[in-house]
Amino acid sequence: MFGYSLSRRTLMRGTALVAGGLVLPRLAFADDALRGGRLAVAADSEPRSLNPAIVASNGVFFIASKIVEPLAEAAFGSESGLAPRLATSWEGAEDGLSVTFKLREGVTWHDGKPFTADDVAFSALNVWKPLQNLGRVVFANLETVDTPDAHTAVFRFSRPMPIQLIRNAMPVVTSVLPKHLYEGTDISANPANHAPVGTGPFRFAEHKPGEYYRLVRNESYWGGDQPKLDEVVYRVLPDRAAAASALEAEEIQLAAFSQVPLVDLDRISKVPGLKVVTEGYEALTYQLVVEINHRNPILAKLPVRQAIAHAIDKRFVVDTVFLGYAASSTGPVPKNAPEFYNPQVTAYDFDIDRANALLDEAGYPRGEGGRRFSLRLLPAPFFSETRQFGDYLRQALAAVGIDVQIVNNDTPAHLKAVYTDHAFDLTVGSPVFRGDPAISTTILVQSGIPDGVPFSNQGGYANAELDAIIEEASETVDPEARTALYNDFQTMVTEELPLINVAEWGFTSVVRDNVMNVGNNPRWVVSNWADTGLAR
Repeated sequence: MFGYSLSRRTLMRGTALVAGGLVLPRLAFADDALRGGRLAVAADSEPRSLNPAIVASNGVFFIASKIVEPLAEAAFGSESGLAPRLATSWEGAEDGLSVTFKLREGVTWHDGKPFTADDVAFSALNVWKPLQNLGRVVFANLETVDTPDAHTAVFRFSRPMPIQLIRNAMPVVTSVLPKHLYEGTDISANPANHAPVGTGPFRFAEHKPGEYYRLVRNESYWGGDQPKLDEVVYRVLPDRAAAASALEAEEIQLAAFSQVPLVDLDRISKVPGLKVVTEGYEALTYQLVVEINHRNPILAKLPVRQAIAHAIDKRFVVDTVFLGYAASSTGPVPKNAPEFYNPQVTAYDFDIDRANALLDEAGYPRGEGGRRFSLRLLPAPFFSETRQFGDYLRQALAAVGIDVQIVNNDTPAHLKAVYTDHAFDLTVGSPVFRGDPAISTTILVQSGIPDGVPFSNQGGYANAELDAIIEEASETVDPEARTALYNDFQTMVTEELPLINVAEWGFTSVVRDNVMNVGNNPRWVVSNWADTGLAR
């Protein structure tokens, strides 16, 4: 799991909050919170599914994590980096072929049925392994799940499975579904995907499209006096300016995932009753990357990729695109993941002269108008920062004679063009590092990924040596040996540049100062909010 000693407190705040002149007030905690009340939250989108066991994405977790629980959640101050949820303990066999989970007793589903090991076994074998975008990787070699009693689940694998990977993946890939509602149905089309039934502190109440989602207190929650809140209401506010206005008008109390634009943070931090919080995203490090289509014979040449890397001024990107709320990247594993981070990798400093020399040496001299060749660039439409970086990259490459034509698409068209049709030369991506390279970054460079898999290597890059490192690491049980393999992985990726890592960033939350326990775990924004409350 992440070593949280290197958190946003050091990685981001040193540049962002000093540069922006922001001083964050003390975060209040549960002792100050009263039981009851409604938390009104901004939601910038409406997920097509609210089933995190199938779609492990932050857009789904933002709402569904309050309803459907995983086996464990990320935590500050824990030796394993985890806090128990539906599992109370987990232990891997020395040979890596089994993991035993002890499950929490006295837990009921929102419809009153008891939670048992059968629910975990069903979810693992019928949902996480065959259907989930990330679970397909983690549980690819899962053969059976034994349930010797109602509160024990023994996962058995055909090939060694590192407990390190299981541990790191649990918050993301182990959302448990009720077997009694899904067994014998078309799981992907089950109505419970839109009105989920879970074990979490809140029950799904209603969704009015275009307006809101409403969750209500689970009176039978296993967590003692939790949850603190009576209701959580997500107001659908896709316009970021509208979210800022709603906060100032006290119509909502929380806007997360940087829904208030970075450029407005300095102003809004001075509004009485509002505060800007960077905590709560430490385990959700987003990475700004330039994905490359290696089918283009020009881009298949390493000196050209090196030239592009040298043409990018990462410091300018951090300061201008992200207004300091980011850090420059050195490679495919972020600095905020010290368990795996390797700083001893090939660096590409901003150097226009070197970029020009590499392009000349590669056989692409400047022609008419100083142009060498043209490329199609598709910036991901997910964030304003990815679009802004696309504009910057066009200008940066023009400075070394590369003519870039930007193609802007909406989200469905972008995903199809890049990950199915391969109709791009360069694209600006924003993958998430989720605590372990096996479920985060290897899929971006590993060969053999089927067409149509989003956020994966669809650029046609293939390197047998790199693939072998990835495969060996996925089955290496010893944590030190596994970490060493990922050090080699980072070295090779930065030498070969199948893609170019530019920056890594977390998000900000803007919240009313009477909201307690904001940002108190590394995935707070997508955790269950059981201890979140409202002050007197």
